[in-house]
Order: sequence, then C-alpha cells, then structure tokens
Amino acid sequence: MLERLKESYKTLLPSSGILIASFLDFLLQDSPQHPLPSKQYFIIVLFILLGVSLIFWTLSLFNRKLKDAYSEKGPFLFAAAIFLSVLNIITAKFALLPVIFFPSFDNILAVFIEQTALLLKCIGFSFRLLILGVIFGTIAGFITGVFLGFSKKVYYWINPYIKLIGPIPATAWIPLVLTVFPTPFGASVFIIGLAVWFPVQLMTSSGIQNTSKVFFEVGKTLGAGTYYQIVKIAVPASLPNIFQGVFNGICAAFIALMTAEMFGAKYGIGWYISYQKAMMLYSGVYAGLLMIAVFCTVILTALFSIRKRLLGWQKGLIKW
Repeated sequence: MLERLKESYKTLLPSSGILIASFLDFLLQDSPQHPLPSKQYFIIVLFILLGVSLIFWTLSLFNRKLKDAYSEKGPFLFAAAIFLSVLNIITAKFALLPVIFFPSFDNILAVFIEQTALLLKCIGFSFRLLILGVIFGTIAGFITGVFLGFSKKVYYWINPYIKLIGPIPATAWIPLVLTVFPTPFGASVFIIGLAVWFPVQLMTSSGIQNTSKVFFEVGKTLGAGTYYQIVKIAVPASLPNIFQGVFNGICAAFIALMTAEMFGAKYGIGWYISYQKAMMLYSGVYAGLLMIAVFCTVILTALFSIRKRLLGWQKGLIKW
C-alpha cells in the first residue's frame, strides 16, 4: 500500500512542479528592465505542459508500463520545472543578471512564434548541409577505413598521411577551402564531410583490424574471396565501431556546421545565431541554441534507433 502511494506521488510530481512554476510566474510581475513581450508566452507554454502532464498521469492509471516510466521520470521533471521557474525569477522577475545578455523566457519564446518562417528556412538550410556533409563524409570514411583495415599495403602507404592530416580540426581548413570552392555551400559541405570522415575511417579500420583472424582464416578455408571477406566478415564484425565513428563524426559535424555557416552562408542556424549576436538580440541567440539542441537530439536519437535494429545483440551496451 505504501509503495503504491509512493508511485502515485511520483507520477504527480511533474504536474506539481509545473503548477508551482505557473503560480510563481503569475504572482510575480516582470521587471520593467526587460522589453515588453507581445504575449505572455512562458505561462502559455506552462499551461500546455500542465495539460500534457495531466494526460500522461491519467493514462498511467490504466497502463502499468507507462506508470512505471512516468514514476521514474517524475522527480527529474519536477526538478526541471522548478529549475526553469528559478531561472525565470532571476531573469524576468528580478533582473538579477544583465538584461541584454539574459532575456526573459517570454522574449525567447516570442522569437519562435514571430520568426517561424525564417527559423524554418534556417533549419532546412542547415539540415541540407548536414545531411550532404554526413553522407559524403561517412561514405569516404567507410571506404578509407575498409582499405586501411583490410590491406596492409594501403595501411603502410596511406596511414602516415592520415595521422598527419586527420587530427587537424576541420574548421581550421575553412580559410583555404573558401578559396578553393566556388561557392560557400560547397565549401561548407566539404568541411562537414571532412569532420565526419576522420572518426568514421578511424573506427572502421580499427574495427576491421581488431576482428579475430580466425574468422578470415575460416573464410579462406571455405573458399571465400576478398570481396566476400570484406562484405560478409570484416564489415559486419566492425559495425559497432563504425556506428561509434558515425556518432563521433556527427558531433564533430555539428561543430563544423555552426562554424562554416558563420562564414559566408546566407541562411542556417549558425548564420542566424551569428546575425542575432551581431545585432545584440540575445533572445534570438538562445532560440538558435535551443534549435541546435533539438536538432542534434533528434538526429542522434534516430541513429540510435537504427543502431538498435542492426545491432540487437548489443542492446543496453550504449544508451542514449
């Protein structure tokens, strides 16, 4: 009985935290130092979140699995709501931090509502750059890694150059790349691809080299040719390493993307953040940072879903 009451209490924590944040936001007036927003967006978002939390709480009463998950996340969600409320009080209500650098939540959320078209255009531009760069970088890194990992001759002749060039940050090549490529778009794709290429090839070659030699010897004994050994033995055995290289490459790609867009790009999240900073509009800067966080989380979550399907036997080894 006591355990059930404890679980029910935990499932109500998210709604309780949002109610507290809503009450404090409604009770305390905003500081006149902040620009007056067109609407009270923060309280609107809190009411929406409160409705969603109550829906989940209601569903959890009839679904044991959902109740367990919601009960586990309850304390964290409560703490997150209180944390946002404290930030709101420090910035919007009492203006304890410099107003120009720490805008209120209302002004940050207003950016998403009032500049939706521009933000969607920037997201689309960044997504196209990122996808092209990641695809080219992954393919180049995979092919390079297979050759380096499978062929001792290629490893002997090529690996010293890769050791010299690979560790150089991709963003360090921007001044040279901008002079070589005819358009900033092509230069940005190359920079992102370069950032992805090195970790993918490194982990691919390492995975193949660490594959047990017994597998290749058995394959040769059964008459397997070079192509079969690569496709059926080397690549499947090194898939965990390849995925790890892709994950590391994507994290590096985001850094390269943001940096590349700040040099000559007409749109994109990085361009938007740079533009807002130049105009001293830090509400737009924070909105851009939030977009990056969501953008990166969605892509990495999708990749982990693919990894989970392909590498079911490694379930639980790496969590996201």
